[in-house]
Formats: sequence, structure tokens, C-alpha cells
Amino acid sequence: MASKWIKSLRSVSFDVPDLATAERFYIEVWNLEVAARTQDALYLRGTGGDHHILSLHKAHGIAIRKVTLRARSLAALNEIERAVIEAGGQVLVSPGALQEPGGGVGLTLRDPHGRIIQVVYGDERQLPAAEQSDRPVRLAHAVLNSHDVEASRQFFEQALDFRLSDRTRIMAFLNCDSDHHSLALGDADNDALNHVAFLMPDVDSVMRGGGRMRDAQHPIEWGPGRHGPGNNAFNYFIGPFGEVIEYTAEVEQIDESYVVGGPDDWKWPAGRVDQWGISQPPSAALKDAQRKVFFIKQ
Repeated sequence: MASKWIKSLRSVSFDVPDLATAERFYIEVWNLEVAARTQDALYLRGTGGDHHILSLHKAHGIAIRKVTLRARSLAALNEIERAVIEAGGQVLVSPGALQEPGGGVGLTLRDPHGRIIQVVYGDERQLPAAEQSDRPVRLAHAVLNSHDVEASRQFFEQALDFRLSDRTRIMAFLNCDSDHHSLALGDADNDALNHVAFLMPDVDSVMRGGGRMRDAQHPIEWGPGRHGPGNNAFNYFIGPFGEVIEYTAEVEQIDESYVVGGPDDWKWPAGRVDQWGISQPPSAALKDAQRKVFFIKQ
């Protein structure tokens, strides 16, 4: 199960009202490292090969600027540009050299519901560091709310060749490579960001990260637990500006033999919200935060 055009999720970009606070949190608490810095932005990396997995931009408030995907080839960018228009989206920036840290060639699109997606190819890579306990490796996935999941799903399938890997009552999981999902669409009455998940080296790191976040006065808002679709262990938190972020590990790896499940395949016994049966439901604060961070208008 792989997209012919998209290889992976690379990074997510946020507008933040206080860049200094964002830097302290995402370096000292969340455990990322500086990859590059400009006058009004900070680019942060994990231990994997991506130049950066998170960028933070000085602004008046919290917002999501874009989700960046990595293309499989340069030719794929031209195919995507054509497919985006045919699928009802808008190309904001046609394929061309990117003048931002990480470089490469890229295009920027907006889907019919206002989400801004960048697709890059040939961006700078770094030599992966040795896996370090308690430090994110890369992004695992981004989950986007949708007031019309089936329409959003159709766009991502047509414009970017994502494939449905599972459909629960409340979420559609979208696959582009071996990870069970790199994007997911959550049933909602809005089109806000639901959350961004950072892949940790192992479950122990997910747990240690939870302890470190609690020490920094960011309690676990959902978890620890293990999801159904994706089979990944999780802890969810609310970041310093209301953004929802997740530590996760052991994301299921799938191929063409994977059988897509439907809502009837993903039902928990009464009183359970995860495979282990130990997690409490998501907190009210988390559910509220998952409705408040929107894409910028561009």
C-alpha cells in the first residue's frame, strides 16, 4: 500500500506568538535540536535523516502554516500539480526551488477545505544520529479534523495518491508508504488540526517522555495506551500554545497484503479506549484543544 507520488510525511509548520517560549519548550522539554534559524523562524530536527521535522514562525497567535510531505521523484511534483487541480484543489505555488532551510524543489497546494500542503523533493538530508532514548526520531503522522471526511479523503486519494488503510467510526487513516498511516482525517464539525505525532525509538521512550512532560507541568491528557489502527503506543499532551502533540512508538508497518478494516472491525469493549485497557478517555482539555488550531489563510 504505497502512494506512487508521496514517500513520507516530512514536517509540520506552526505560527507561534512567542518564539522564545516555543524554542525552550521544543528543545528543553520535547527534546528536539536546532537545524536552522532565521530572523523570525526556528527549524527543529529529530535524530532521523530529515533536515527538520518542525518549524516555528513568529506570529500573533497559534496556527498551522502547512503540512509538508516528501515526493518520490521530481516528476511526481508535476503530476501532483495536475492532479490537485483536477481534484478541486488550488495550487498556491507551482514547482520551483524553495528558498527556505532544507531547500529542495517544492509546490504548495490548498485543498477544498483550506488545508495547506507542501510537497518537496530533493530537500537536504542529514546523517541519522544513533537512536537516543527519549528523543523523537521523525514525525509519525498528522491528524486533521474534517467536517466532511469522505470529501477530504477523496481529495487526498486523487491529488496525492494516498490509500485508505483503515476506517473507524470517527477517523479515516491514510497510507503513503510502509507506516500504517502518515495522515488521518477525524470526523468533526470543523477543519482544525487534531494533533501531530512524533515517533520515539521505543515504548520506554514514550513513557519517559510522559514523565518529563509531567515534570514540566504538561500532564498526560490521554494515555498511556495502545491504539487499534496502527497498533502504536501513545501519550498525548497539550503544548505551550494549545497545540496537541503526541509521543508514539511501534507504528505498524504494512504492505499490499494488509486488509483494510471498517468501523465494525474497530470496536472496543465497554469501558475501554485502547488495546491495553488501561487508558482513561481523552481529557476534556484535550478534546477542546483539538478544535482550536486552524490553518492560516493564504
